[in-house]
Amino acid sequence: MQAMGNDKMVLGEIHLECGAALKQVEIAYETCGTLNKERSNAVFICHALTGDSHAVGNDETPGWWEGLIGPGRYVDTNKFFVITSNVLGGCSGTTGPATRNPATGEPYGTSLPVITIRDMVKAQYELVKRLGIDKLFAIIGGSMGGMQVYEWAVMYPEMSHIVMPIATSARLSAVAIAYNDVGRQAIMADPDWNRGHYYPGRGPANGLSIARMLGMITYRTADLFEYRFGRRLKDERDITQFDSTFQIESYLRYQGEKLIERFDPNSYLYLLKAMDSHDIGRGRGGIAAALERIQAKVLSIAISNDLLYPADHQEEVVAMLRDSNKEVEYHYIESIYGHDGFLVEFAKIGPLVEAFIEEHAETVCNNPAAFL
Repeated sequence: MQAMGNDKMVLGEIHLECGAALKQVEIAYETCGTLNKERSNAVFICHALTGDSHAVGNDETPGWWEGLIGPGRYVDTNKFFVITSNVLGGCSGTTGPATRNPATGEPYGTSLPVITIRDMVKAQYELVKRLGIDKLFAIIGGSMGGMQVYEWAVMYPEMSHIVMPIATSARLSAVAIAYNDVGRQAIMADPDWNRGHYYPGRGPANGLSIARMLGMITYRTADLFEYRFGRRLKDERDITQFDSTFQIESYLRYQGEKLIERFDPNSYLYLLKAMDSHDIGRGRGGIAAALERIQAKVLSIAISNDLLYPADHQEEVVAMLRDSNKEVEYHYIESIYGHDGFLVEFAKIGPLVEAFIEEHAETVCNNPAAFL
């Protein structure tokens, strides 16, 4: 199978964790590379909160993880068939709040049932199976994408040889839930939110912008902000003037405005809720019991100064995996970028990912040449 570029697949009805069923579910996805004869070289990439299926760049637009994935890169698309899909509840082609409800002909808005990380993975699993792939070589993701990686490993333990959760956790921390709720309240307090039924209008743009500004503060570190901006002003205006603006303020406002152009506020709300509910031990007897199900080899990477996903959360999971005699490799990356290091520190993360891939490519395939 040759690389298909971007595409969309109709999955039909999906039953959700909340008990509801979504009919006529569509999922947007992109592929890069060539699926070999054995269909053994497929790699699934899971995206973070405001990501999408465009992880691998092309001549027209850069991919959000193109520093890691592409021809000749750490995840080499000359060897592997890479699949990335937009998550359920998103706004980049997969069924979400802006999608028309087939029962009413109107956008779902907040009548869309609650989506969980497990629901996202269930839709991804259906996509992979319909692509004719019985087992993935690897599943990789960071942040909310890493949450999906953990669920893949627990829900479908036979579906992957290796998994790589990066800058993530097996359950969302209290402080991360707290930040998520402040962002949620910013959107819902915007008078243009209209309880989620604002289509075809722009909706709560100001609220989404503020939520993004808050998010950017949590994604980076105080040291990085001090280094890049300090107390420097945007222009020469007197600091005692009411409308004087620091560079850090200008940067955050720019990031907020930029997200408005490409993201649906309702999707932001739904994905935050999915992150809040994430706990691989929920309904499974706890995290340790859930980890017992994992069959894949695990590469866990944590990043220093990560406010949302502290390294000790991943170290806790690694310890549990080792206690269960699972094969796990752990690395701690020093980075001034904090959580966003998973999107930036390719020179540090990439070689670890590449080495783990190379180590296991030979052991999981009777014909290593198939990856060439």
